[in-house]
Amino acid sequence: MSQQFDVIVIGGGPGGYIAAIRAAQLGFKVACIDEWKNAAGGPAPGGTCTNVGCIPSKALLQSSEHFEHANLHFADHGINVGSVKLDTAKMIARKDAVVKQNNDGILYLFKKNKVSFFHGRGSFVKAVDGGYEIAVKGAKDDTLTGKQVIVATGSNARALPGVAFDEENILSNDGALRLGAVPKKLVLIGSGVIGLEMGSVWRRLGAEVTVLEALPTFLGAVDEQIAKEAKKAFDKQGLKIELGVKVGEIKNAKKGVSVAYTNAKGEAQTLDADKLIVSIGRVPNTIGLNAEGVGLQLDERGAIVVDGDCRTNLPGVWAVGDVVRGPMLAHKAEEEGVAVAERIAGQHGHVNFNTIPWVIYTSPEIAWVGETEQQLKARGAAYKAGTFPFLANGRARALGDTTGMVKFLADAATDEILGVHIVGPMASELIAEAVVAMEFKASAEDIARICHAHPSLSEATKEAALAVDKRTLNF
Repeated sequence: MSQQFDVIVIGGGPGGYIAAIRAAQLGFKVACIDEWKNAAGGPAPGGTCTNVGCIPSKALLQSSEHFEHANLHFADHGINVGSVKLDTAKMIARKDAVVKQNNDGILYLFKKNKVSFFHGRGSFVKAVDGGYEIAVKGAKDDTLTGKQVIVATGSNARALPGVAFDEENILSNDGALRLGAVPKKLVLIGSGVIGLEMGSVWRRLGAEVTVLEALPTFLGAVDEQIAKEAKKAFDKQGLKIELGVKVGEIKNAKKGVSVAYTNAKGEAQTLDADKLIVSIGRVPNTIGLNAEGVGLQLDERGAIVVDGDCRTNLPGVWAVGDVVRGPMLAHKAEEEGVAVAERIAGQHGHVNFNTIPWVIYTSPEIAWVGETEQQLKARGAAYKAGTFPFLANGRARALGDTTGMVKFLADAATDEILGVHIVGPMASELIAEAVVAMEFKASAEDIARICHAHPSLSEATKEAALAVDKRTLNF
């Protein structure tokens, strides 16, 4: 006998579990289906983000940063620790514990909000009167019927053509987070978020890291001035980044990986490495969903086609997160999940793509919201720019981390903030002020007039806003 629900969510990542919780808060009878398993085979909701993405990468970034500080920077503070030893197994175990805490936290939230959780792979069976029949294949098979269905099945790592992930030598983000020892030589293909973050982790821990990027520019989506500042910092740290390369044959052997490529000058090169991490983007995950069985429309990339409100071509079927258009960001998925649950309830859920923040959790961190200077130039916008370096910020000096700057871009006529770009300490936290300001259509003058605590890194944000009008106070 099929179990009846008002809303069925397929996928328990950031988009899915948040959609399920919000729908339950709105009074619906909700089921959430997710197939992720932990090491013991039990449920591990949270999707890529919690299991092999955002959460574990931040845990390793933190551990590796502590290790680098102990080795290179503690002495500057008068702290002498002697010989510093790395216990890789313990570091990975801590990362796994952080992941499990998040998995368990989601299961608790389901219980608290009376969301029925089903552990397995969800797929469409057929349309039925007033909804859809959904099959759950897992340790225990189930059949559910829902009036509304939200698909939040996320994305998978994109492999190089003809080069499969074995997660031993050729690694996706999953394998990169499970290395049992620090490789002597590590090659990354792709200098995006995952590539830079994983490269930073293993470089800090002692690996010789080379990043190969096909594009001729570094971090092309980032404001050019900010990207150049970040590149200088990475070069200084010893993270070798080669741009404009064309990757050729990749040989995978027991002892490691050999990567043939042509550099920007057209010269043939070969790199031998212990491990290769491929981070060339992600592809929408609709495997096993049986989209074709019910006529759910997919685009040429395999993404589910949706309108501006996340409605698919099927009545009562919605899709959110990485499996649809737009940036593949956990927080974008969460906002879409909330919005869809509220739209099902007849409310007016809202997601503003123009104020979705982006963050790269390297050191220095890189964060931004809104348009870049090159985008403003391309559309012929009249704008003003203001920057302020962390070198002139008292809190940054006290931290011993003065790399980078805050940059404001504002409309030349109205002073409305069009974009804010940060490279430097705690950029991931500082960007929130800019998001709030832009959401409320604030001007640079508004931020410049707001009192910021002293000493704080946020004063650099205020000073950059002042710089738009060429009146910084501390630089």
